[in-house]
Amino acid sequence: MRIILVGGGTSGHINPALNIAEYIKSVDKNSEILYVGSKSGMEVELSKSASLDFEGITVSGFSRKCNLESVKKNIISIKNIIISSFESRKILKRFNPDVCIGTGGYVMGSFLYSAYLLGIPFVIQEQNSIPGLTTKILARYAKSIFLGNEDAQKYLKNKNCIVTGNPIKSNFHSISKEEAKRNLGINNNLPVILSFGGSLGSSVINNIILEVMNTKRYNHIHGYGKNNKDFKCNFNDYPLVKEYIDNMPECMAACDLIICRSGAMTLSELATLGKPAILIPSPNVTNNHQYHNAISYSKKYTASVIQEKDLTSQKLISEIENLLSCKNIISPMINNACEQIWNNLVSSYPTTCS
Repeated sequence: MRIILVGGGTSGHINPALNIAEYIKSVDKNSEILYVGSKSGMEVELSKSASLDFEGITVSGFSRKCNLESVKKNIISIKNIIISSFESRKILKRFNPDVCIGTGGYVMGSFLYSAYLLGIPFVIQEQNSIPGLTTKILARYAKSIFLGNEDAQKYLKNKNCIVTGNPIKSNFHSISKEEAKRNLGINNNLPVILSFGGSLGSSVINNIILEVMNTKRYNHIHGYGKNNKDFKCNFNDYPLVKEYIDNMPECMAACDLIICRSGAMTLSELATLGKPAILIPSPNVTNNHQYHNAISYSKKYTASVIQEKDLTSQKLISEIENLLSCKNIISPMINNACEQIWNNLVSSYPTTCS
């Protein structure tokens, strides 16, 4: 099968595509996969690290603010839609995919609409409880929409929605806690805390986490994010702190508790491992969807939710101690989203499968 994966902007849209590609390559070595994303996005390097062929298109997001800078940015974004439409058609005609898979973000907008105009089928993998604007616009043209959260269905004009959960990496179960701690050089009995503010990072979370670290009560693994590189000097005394956590399965396996945003992919990984968590939803996302993700998750799993406006080091430490002493840990959730997506593609396009 010839497949194009398209999506990007943040790791929350990139990682699902990479995880789907990893699974497809493991079950069908004859499949040909191309990743399409922004020429200037994180997906350029992450797709290369995953050994995927990559082609870039000229895209940029829209601003919803009402000021002169936003107007200028949106004019450029409209211009880029026209440019990316021509680029998308060239890629689609050259690669001639059997199906395209969109994993979210503005990156997939003009590309998947171009696929529709050329008669090439596409599906969408939507991670969040409230779908993004691009997903909502494209939903009526999609052959199927694979949902990470069943709550998303009521927002979409597509009868062929399939609740699969979100596709996570196959190696999330492959390492024990003891082995992970040994690999990370953690050799004492203090609790292990993993924290991160998303791939771009959060200065608010970084400042509070630094206060918690300075109590010396925990072993701490922390990712400060791409947009907070200047903050690195504050963490010089802590060896397990870095910009981007590229060994997340190992770090999650080693930890006793996780402090993080409530992006859909992160929550799927937490559920798969059954780790207790403190969720700090980003207030800077469309439709406040991270807050809705967090509330939905906390009703099913061992987690507390602290809104960023209420976050203090004292409150965070109190929640850490509360969850570390909690005995009501829910069993890990079985995740077979990649398998379900692949089986659906195979049944929908049987003549193209080897």
